[in-house]
Amino acid sequence: MDSCYDLAFMSSYRPDRIYLERTVRDSPITRTVLERLPGTPVLEIDSTERLLARARTTSPTIPRGKRSLILSRHQGRFFKPCPAGEVRGQARNVCCNFFVINYASNCHMECSYCYLQAYLNFPHLVVYANLEELLDELDQVLSAAPQTGFRIGTGELADSLALDPLTGYGRHLVKFFAGRDNAVLEFKTKSDCVDGLLGLDHRRHTVVSWSMNTRFVQQSEEHKTASIDRRLAAAEASVASGYPVAFHLDPLIHYPDWERDYGALISEIFDRLPATSIAYISLGALRMTHHLQRVMRRRFSSSPLALGEVVPCEDGKLRYVKPIRTRLYQHLLGRIRECSGNQTKVYACMERPEVWTRVFRGPIPSEEALGRGLVSDLVTLQ
Repeated sequence: MDSCYDLAFMSSYRPDRIYLERTVRDSPITRTVLERLPGTPVLEIDSTERLLARARTTSPTIPRGKRSLILSRHQGRFFKPCPAGEVRGQARNVCCNFFVINYASNCHMECSYCYLQAYLNFPHLVVYANLEELLDELDQVLSAAPQTGFRIGTGELADSLALDPLTGYGRHLVKFFAGRDNAVLEFKTKSDCVDGLLGLDHRRHTVVSWSMNTRFVQQSEEHKTASIDRRLAAAEASVASGYPVAFHLDPLIHYPDWERDYGALISEIFDRLPATSIAYISLGALRMTHHLQRVMRRRFSSSPLALGEVVPCEDGKLRYVKPIRTRLYQHLLGRIRECSGNQTKVYACMERPEVWTRVFRGPIPSEEALGRGLVSDLVTLQ
């Protein structure tokens, strides 16, 4: 492993140094970060290319690389479809018509199964500070399709809220989406960093969501994350501030006490939160690439996840066999329906059509229909 991890509570992020691209020196995101990190050394740079070249040469460990925070200008498109429904040959997973905007890249938390550790080729933590360009691009996309209901998340390449105490990004996005009738923003997090969102005029166009797992999995595999109790307390605070919330039970881990532990987790969610406040819940089983499996074995040698009984699947990922995935989903779906009075919308993420059919016992909805159903209570289309 690269380092030891504190399992008891979420570690707040404070970088050793900040690299600041001159092009974003006057960004409101840059100003907020510098105000909230007084005394942190700031090195102005023309671009990140030299840092990338240096990282390729020196190969810093992942935790050491994350000690540097880069405030950069994102030069590509921010908005894109979620890759969950991508086609690999003839293998296509059921997709919920989700879209993503990448406001940052990398995460200071250390989940053993996180795909970022095998996906990113840049060890530093990057925040794209060109906020105005992000909002302009979103405005163009949403204005061009007023009759389409969009669900857009920020949690693909970084945790949506773990850096919010430093960047204040959340309030800018909440304000923007509050003025767009045809779109819902989703923050997806393993943190409890919701203070910057409370009290904002969101018009229920922002969903605050949490990746959730059993206490056993959180304590053993989700290092530097907020505890399950702290995540639920943050969810309660969000509901009290009028936000709809959601939960992603992903990745589901198959271990001896999984039925008892996941059942207890679902019961606790509905004991602490009214079903009417939960917009939806997603289910997803453990999955990884061969490359990620090798990285996990090297970085988290004490974790059993990379040594489990997984098999290559049609989409190129390693997964539990279909009977195990089906049993996981069926058990949790039944428990959710029981606890919610069948009020809560549930879907499976990045799953094969044949498994979806066995679990939900019905025809597979189209991407558009599934996505529309998840946001139908939150958007108003022209």
